[in-house]
Amino acid sequence: MSTFAAVDIIRAKRDGQELRTEQIQWVIDAYTRHEVAEEQMSALLMAILLNGMSGAEIAAWTTAMIESGRRMDLSAVPRPTVDKHSTGGVGDKISLPLVPLVAACGAAVPQLSGRGLGHTGGTLDKMESIAGWRATLSPQEMTDQLSTLGAVICAASEDLAPADRKLYALRDVTGTVESIPMIAASIMSKKIAEGTSALVLDVKVGTGAFMKRADHAAELARTMVELGTREGVRTSALLTDMSTPLGVAVGNAIEVAESVEVLAGGGPADVVELTVALARQMVELAGLSVDPADVLASGQAMDCWRAMVSAQGGDPDAPLPTPRFREVVVADEAGVVAELDALPVGLAAWRLGAGRARKEHAVQAAAGVLCLAKPGQTVRIGQPLFELHTNTPDKFPAALADLDGAIRIAPAGTTVHRPALVQDVITAG
Repeated sequence: MSTFAAVDIIRAKRDGQELRTEQIQWVIDAYTRHEVAEEQMSALLMAILLNGMSGAEIAAWTTAMIESGRRMDLSAVPRPTVDKHSTGGVGDKISLPLVPLVAACGAAVPQLSGRGLGHTGGTLDKMESIAGWRATLSPQEMTDQLSTLGAVICAASEDLAPADRKLYALRDVTGTVESIPMIAASIMSKKIAEGTSALVLDVKVGTGAFMKRADHAAELARTMVELGTREGVRTSALLTDMSTPLGVAVGNAIEVAESVEVLAGGGPADVVELTVALARQMVELAGLSVDPADVLASGQAMDCWRAMVSAQGGDPDAPLPTPRFREVVVADEAGVVAELDALPVGLAAWRLGAGRARKEHAVQAAAGVLCLAKPGQTVRIGQPLFELHTNTPDKFPAALADLDGAIRIAPAGTTVHRPALVQDVITAG
């Protein structure tokens, strides 16, 4: 590979020029090997944030991050492989019922997940509420489980797109997280490197999402669909509402419990709706002709869930952790719930211990918030609106302050217009 000077690449992007593929390959490789200094990469990231990237630049950046590590080979798995990625939201436990549901439809789902940071919960944090369950699998264990059960939820290995891990940490402390090209490349480098043949993206939009504006969310979705398609991964994206928390439960163990309710044929209507909508997209991209709604009703997805949990050392029958302390917030007026803002609910759950401020922090499995009244529901004075869970009661005041104003109650008889849960579907071409 040709050798370039980092400062020349920084100047080029600072001045609005399009970087050549060889320049991008070199700078990613050199940064991963610690030959490009942190301050130089910081300057380049800021130039990218301010001046953007072309489609060709984003594709080259993504490929370079993939090539910084190992690509998984899932060719030995006898089922069609398809995965899903969510950009994160409040109460977003969809992966938990979705993975076994799509596996029960006949696909193999290699769900490499992460832990939560800030107000959006991590799938691994939720799963680790289950006694004995382990997140770390070897590549062979993962391939074997995909071949036999079709369902895996586990942590990504350290050698999967290692450049992204370094860049993500740097973006976090340099105010460059919001760059859509960088977000797209970060997500897609990991998903392409995991070796799946098809991918469905759940791009959240709303107050509780990373993307607050629909046009920004759509741009991100289109960029990621193009990246996946360029790499030969059949890719589509759903734009979904995150102005209101998904379901009732926001936390770790309580979200597991709600997911199991969905697999058992119950659960909140919005969680069921989004699970089935994403499953239909995944099944279609996998080339299977089966309706996930029928499979969910049959109980086969629950069987797959229990087998998946057991295969990773977990006990699907073990009681989930419960909090030592609870506090209930009640309505001080009667009427109909007009709005329930996702962001303050997510922040309250985080403050109670369900999330972490830094990667090294621990989470409380039992902490979280139950949203007991959702938009469109009629409430009376004194009716419970929220139930707060934690093992550390000194966290209640800050969480209660977050929830102050999170819910708006309109006069009885008011018509509440809720946005569609699935707002758009973006496909290649």
